[in-house]
Amino acid sequence: MDALYDVVVTINSYLSNYVLLFLLVGTGLFFTIRTRGVQFRCFAEGFRRMFGGFSLKGGKQAGGISSFQALATAVAAQVGTGNIVGACGAILLGGPGAIFWMWIIALLGMATNYAEAVLAQETREVDGEGNVHGGPVYYIRRAFTGTGGKFLAGFFAVAIILALGFMGCMVQSNSIASTMNTAFGIPTWIMGVIIVALGGFVFIGGVSRIASVTEKVVPIMAIIYILGGIAVLIANWQNVGPAIALIFQCAFNPAAEVGGMTFGIIAAITQGAKRGLFSNEAGMGSTPHAHALANVAEPHDQGVVAMIGVFIDTIVVVTVTALVVISVLFVGDGAIAQGYAAAVDGGIDKTNMAQIAFGSLLGEFGGNAFVAICLLMFAFSTIISWNLFARLNVEYLFGKKGVLGFTIIALVFIFLGSILSNDLVWELADMFNQLMVLPNAIALIALSGFVAKTAKAHNGKRKSPEELEIEANIIAAKSAAAVQEAEVREVSGIK
Repeated sequence: MDALYDVVVTINSYLSNYVLLFLLVGTGLFFTIRTRGVQFRCFAEGFRRMFGGFSLKGGKQAGGISSFQALATAVAAQVGTGNIVGACGAILLGGPGAIFWMWIIALLGMATNYAEAVLAQETREVDGEGNVHGGPVYYIRRAFTGTGGKFLAGFFAVAIILALGFMGCMVQSNSIASTMNTAFGIPTWIMGVIIVALGGFVFIGGVSRIASVTEKVVPIMAIIYILGGIAVLIANWQNVGPAIALIFQCAFNPAAEVGGMTFGIIAAITQGAKRGLFSNEAGMGSTPHAHALANVAEPHDQGVVAMIGVFIDTIVVVTVTALVVISVLFVGDGAIAQGYAAAVDGGIDKTNMAQIAFGSLLGEFGGNAFVAICLLMFAFSTIISWNLFARLNVEYLFGKKGVLGFTIIALVFIFLGSILSNDLVWELADMFNQLMVLPNAIALIALSGFVAKTAKAHNGKRKSPEELEIEANIIAAKSAAAVQEAEVREVSGIK
């Protein structure tokens, strides 16, 4: 384990410091420029479309899922341990300034996520049973024909299966088991069994059950967590201003000091970039799988909705975590403000920082319980979404016959994640997450012309009732056409 850990850490240091940082920022800047700042021009449109399709009971959709269900499934994947444990880890290793760079990654990532959703919609396919398939492997094949395209698509499919289907879900189950053990004393292996049982039930139901679960869990879990965070900030209102100031100070000061510990700009940027990727997943190639399934009139419609997922994940949820932790632990008489080394030696780490911070208002047990319950909802919803994304790539590589075997192996990994070393699990997840970015980003840039054309054709203005009615008719026609095509294929015996 120690030898493996050292190797993975070395690989990650090269990927994050020399590849990931420039690739993520560069891709985000590239699409921000090419789309003329679509994340700013069409921000209001994205919110209108999100709330226009809001529902806690979207129902089963013909040939796909609703736009809101797709967003909920994507946000379920984005909002997970990265928003609590990941954000705390970025702050602990890179200083409060890491949060500023997570914001920057998110703002640029909104344009990248728009591109991913637009291309996923444009290249999606419908099979003989009326099921919709889409995601990076399809637009990678569109971008690069021949052997090169097949190789890149296959590389991505293998990477995402390992990154999300196996290693990523280990991170989520590890964090659930750890926090539930801290809060309630539940043995990690028992928590692992519970997660496996719940996950198996949802996995068996397929896309419709996953969408049905996420559209209910995601809004509820986000509201509960945000309200809890606001309550802590109100109780510590005098520290909120200094906490915000500390974020900016540590983001640009190469010798920013907190509790006797100096946090440099490079550490803040690299930690912010790495945890920003793991948190909002823009450019990673995961959420396009959900957005490809949405029934919308045109690709742009889901693109602007996809942007809001990144905003909710980082600008809202991560910020709540950061302000709570920094205002309680890093400012005034906070434990870390009084001495970084002593606080870390005393047991403060990325897995319990949020619990300690919320405990300042709710008490030790209350803080532990609140974070544990929120993290359970966050991480479990991420597990089921990531399993879906990985399974779609298993089907791409091996057909439906490979799904059962994948599901069994994935459940084994989920259980193992609950009992394995936290640091090793996180490093493995980081490595495979970063590897999947490479073919996805290359394909996005290769197809940027279509994305730019799509974005420039829209100005984000509110549409008239007549235009909205036309859109609704187009969506209904597409769904009906998908069902009719499936029925024709079934009658004709076409596979």
